[in-house]
Amino acid sequence: MSLQFSEEEFQEAWRELDEPQLEGGWEFFTESMGVKIYRLYDKETGLYEYKVFGSLPSCAPELCADVYMDLAYRKQWDGYVKELHEKDYGGQKAIYWEVKYPFPLSNRDYIYVRERRDLDVNGRKIWVVLAKSACVSECPEKSGVIRVKDYKQSLAMESDGDSGTKVFMNYFDNPGGMIPTWLVNWAAKSGVPGFLTDMKKACNNYSNYCKNKK
Repeated sequence: MSLQFSEEEFQEAWRELDEPQLEGGWEFFTESMGVKIYRLYDKETGLYEYKVFGSLPSCAPELCADVYMDLAYRKQWDGYVKELHEKDYGGQKAIYWEVKYPFPLSNRDYIYVRERRDLDVNGRKIWVVLAKSACVSECPEKSGVIRVKDYKQSLAMESDGDSGTKVFMNYFDNPGGMIPTWLVNWAAKSGVPGFLTDMKKACNNYSNYCKNKK
């Protein structure tokens, strides 16, 4: 089964590096460590979709893309990962990801597909990764873990003109269950900049990781 992302979805993702699309209800949410976050209220779920604009200084975009795609390495540097692997489920490759939630909340897990494309746009090199939930009957829900069935993310990266990376991310995630609003806000406000900080460290350590793996 081929991955279900259209050419247009890839084009839409990188275009926001040039011109953020914030009409139609998007509101400024927070800025932290050079990362600006906007959000859009989703009436159907009562949750927010987010757009993130920022940069990763001193990390080249191709390195960022490699680190982002490397699931085995992610388990080493992302403390929220309980389980993460790609598997073949009845002919469809999909990723299983279980995320640790703070007590007393249940952990969440995801089954999703993703695709990376390294684009050449009029001589500009742009890396785009798209991901979204997939329904896989071969991976039943676990007791005590809530399955996230509505997840999507797009990520676009290019050089910031120096030694770093300009980043755009758009994501929506319906974690299900009863999660206090303060926790959702905390995750959006500090979780995303925190993730980018961790990823920057992960990029700096990646060559050592690859050497030690051999």
